[in-house]
Amino acid sequence: MRQASIHRKTLETDVELDLVLDAGEEQGVKVQTGVGFFDHMLTLMAHWAGFGLNVQCRGDLHVDAHHSLEDVGICLGQALAKALGDKKGINRVGQASVPLDEALCRCVLDISGRPYLVYHGEQILPAIVAGEEKDVYREFFKSLACNSAMNLHLCFNYGQNGHHLMEAAFKSLGLALRQAVALDRTELLSTKGVLD
Repeated sequence: MRQASIHRKTLETDVELDLVLDAGEEQGVKVQTGVGFFDHMLTLMAHWAGFGLNVQCRGDLHVDAHHSLEDVGICLGQALAKALGDKKGINRVGQASVPLDEALCRCVLDISGRPYLVYHGEQILPAIVAGEEKDVYREFFKSLACNSAMNLHLCFNYGQNGHHLMEAAFKSLGLALRQAVALDRTELLSTKGVLD
């Protein structure tokens, strides 16, 4: 079973994260970060990806949510990289567009070993999403991309409601990850022979 556990403790956060890529029906999702909307988004992502995910984060929320979201992104990225191992047999690339009422978001990703984040259309997000500045979500996606060595493109196509836009983003990320980590091949999908 492809799985990984990460524990990261700093002066700002204490994060424990367990990830199971090939989760069966018995695998659940439990997320407690102290930021309710973020818990909801991570739960959606894991559910749509078909992952088992357990996240416990105790962060300096008296400051704001920045460190908590950033550090959960670091841990989730590290867990994904660890669970994938040498990446042999994975599809590597995934993509999905998800609507939610008036909003549409598209995610395209490549677990290529070359970390990069393109975060397009964020100007249509309201400045505050569920009580936090919108930038904390970009920091989460950046940390995830860098620590999983993933090329991640998120495009907010259109919409007005911040909750809808962000939910479409996390759902599309989940679906794209589901495609990318699927074991549909026997060989490593790289003409270089490595993914790093």
